[in-house]
Amino acid sequence: MKLKTLATAIILTSIPMTGAFAAAMDRSGQSMSAFLQPGNYFEAGISILDPTVEGKESGTSETRRNIEDMAGDYYFPSAAIKLQLTDKFSFGLIYDQPFGADAEYTGSNVFTSAPGSDTVLSASAVNNIVTSKAVAALEAQNIPVNEQTLAAAKQQVLASPAFQQLNGALTAANGYLGEGNTKVEVDTQNLSMIFGVEPIENFSIYAGGVYQTVKGKLSLRGQAYSLFNGYDATFKETAGTGWLAGFAYQIPDIALKASVTYRSEIDHDAKSDESLSLMNFAGLPAVLGGLGVSAEQLAALGQTGKTKITTPQSVNVDFQTGIMANTVAFANVRWVDWSNFSIQPYKFGKVSEAVGPLVGRPDGFNLVEYSDDQISATVGVGRKFNDQWAGNVSVGWDSGAGNPVSTLGPTEGYWNVGLGLQFSPAPNYFIAGGVKYFMLGDADAQTAAQAGSSDYVASFEDNDAWAYGLKIGYRF
Repeated sequence: MKLKTLATAIILTSIPMTGAFAAAMDRSGQSMSAFLQPGNYFEAGISILDPTVEGKESGTSETRRNIEDMAGDYYFPSAAIKLQLTDKFSFGLIYDQPFGADAEYTGSNVFTSAPGSDTVLSASAVNNIVTSKAVAALEAQNIPVNEQTLAAAKQQVLASPAFQQLNGALTAANGYLGEGNTKVEVDTQNLSMIFGVEPIENFSIYAGGVYQTVKGKLSLRGQAYSLFNGYDATFKETAGTGWLAGFAYQIPDIALKASVTYRSEIDHDAKSDESLSLMNFAGLPAVLGGLGVSAEQLAALGQTGKTKITTPQSVNVDFQTGIMANTVAFANVRWVDWSNFSIQPYKFGKVSEAVGPLVGRPDGFNLVEYSDDQISATVGVGRKFNDQWAGNVSVGWDSGAGNPVSTLGPTEGYWNVGLGLQFSPAPNYFIAGGVKYFMLGDADAQTAAQAGSSDYVASFEDNDAWAYGLKIGYRF
């Protein structure tokens, strides 16, 4: 079964939208296929994603309103060049945008805020505080806690001068909450510089450095975020470096190609401009003090510092083989270490440490974190119809990164189906395009303060996305 010409004709196993709506913030899929092409090779591509993510308030939310589409459309480019310097040595550059987020809530729900529409603490949160104080008072007096004694103790708490003062301060603080919509935008760029060597025929190893930039901005609004309703952060573009390494085995005559690639995590110390509208309330120290926040914690709220962001390590496994004349089967498996990923902006962290004990998080909490690693897989078949035309079909699956998930990305994995088509006007260049339909996994969304628990504030079901990709390739 001679498939050498087919091996150079079909590139569609990685049309440029492989990971367009993957778990957490994974976007590009970080493919190495361009570097593994024979000879000198250049490609450039663009991917466009059009998702629909709608939901409804649920869980701990005190209302049950519908949530309009909160997922933004976005596009991301990619490019690569591979030079075969000698029979044994090769060099390549790959540019992509591996991670990102783009979302904004609109309408009237717990993620948006209008003047006078929200309170610093919800009615259920105030009730929890009253109950906690009542139980503590009963236990201090060695009085058994039951329905009757608890009800009487709660009435005493509500009538106490200390609580009346706290309640008045909370009411005044309501006027200092944020207005507008919850929204997030995160952009990353990667430039990978790769060196390869073929110590024996058909087997190659490669490694190189990765230069990565990260920037983003975030606004939290609405009753869901309680004290953080009015939090804004801008993360200035910062750079970090990492590395990659892998190996590949190829038998061109039968279109066999297999590779394993590891990419390291990359650390960033981002300068962040953070603000919390509630900090403009002169009575905030009294409010927090009444809620049990210590003087030391209050003093820390005015501090500033950098935010550490570490993008996750990953492993890609790619496989392709001829199965009959002019036909190949292909597969890709990707693992991303999202369970060890978290973001805690500096000032956000100080506030979370101060109010964390109120929600059972004495050490504070992260702005974003994930409970599970991501595993995704794509399998498909590509076929060369003639010297100019080839196409493929594929099916993909993504595990997601845990459920409940962050309110800033409320889906859990997906199934997808894809179609690709490639036109080669001449043997040395081609134009490829593709489309994928994503059936997004249902998810419950939780705020940062709820992460790690089973609590959530909204549910998102029956959502989907369309992705479109275009790529050009040239051999020289």
